[in-house]
Amino acid sequence: MENILIVDGMALLFRHFFATSLHGNFMKNSEGIPTNGVQGFVKHTLSAIKDTNADHVIVCWDMGAKTFRNDIDENYKAHRPAPQEELVPQFEMAQSVSKALGFLNIGVHHFEADDVIGTLAKRLDNNYHITVISGDRDLLQILDEHIEVWLIKKGFNIYNKYDTDRFKDEYQLDPIQLIDIKAFMGDTADGYPGVKGIGEKTALKLIQNYHSVRGVLQSIHELPKGQKNKINDARKALDISLQLAEIHTEVPLNIDEIVSHMPYIGDNNVLMDVCAEYELNSVYRFINTI
Repeated sequence: MENILIVDGMALLFRHFFATSLHGNFMKNSEGIPTNGVQGFVKHTLSAIKDTNADHVIVCWDMGAKTFRNDIDENYKAHRPAPQEELVPQFEMAQSVSKALGFLNIGVHHFEADDVIGTLAKRLDNNYHITVISGDRDLLQILDEHIEVWLIKKGFNIYNKYDTDRFKDEYQLDPIQLIDIKAFMGDTADGYPGVKGIGEKTALKLIQNYHSVRGVLQSIHELPKGQKNKINDARKALDISLQLAEIHTEVPLNIDEIVSHMPYIGDNNVLMDVCAEYELNSVYRFINTI
């Protein structure tokens, strides 16, 4: 069974941009365009190819600030600041570099990169072993027999690695039930409320006992008065949060076409040429260390 590495391009680009820009290290090219995020993205992806023994690489991207979740709740991610001006030109550059390196780039308007990742993983897992690289714990809900999720932890190759067995051992739940946990908890980073006063520990216990949001609501008379009141007061927010927490795994993608255009990993000559063309000096130096 061949290995596919699916990379959350946005997560890597943002992570490495902020890691270096914090010290003002933007690594500008001869045209004065910053490349720090792009170079970090490339180095991280190259390391992940080696660590996962990948045969193919797919990189998923957000395609604009608004998605179907904004139709559900206009406040979804609305509080997030605009990207720094030094990062803006690196979005297009990262995708160009990724394509030049032989990675398949996929983004779908009206959906987030997570939805594209989830759809690809679920549609391909019968024929491939999938490893997803991201910083988003929400993706743990897509874990399956042939799908692993490696959460970025430190540097280029230190991860919090999850498969279904680890998730079940840790949570005593199936991965898909993470959606119900997140519905109760909410997510301040994404801007949806959940149930005020219910955190991860309580949410986890509720789902372990009642299996789902629906199960909790059907047995709400069994809950302590405080919990019952909190949930009843937040019924609408709970319903919205349940919709927002779920990764959409039916994004309209032509999987047969994707598989037919999925290149194998290129050779080092291609990598050297791309480094030279885009002035990725940090990547060039990094190649000999992996």
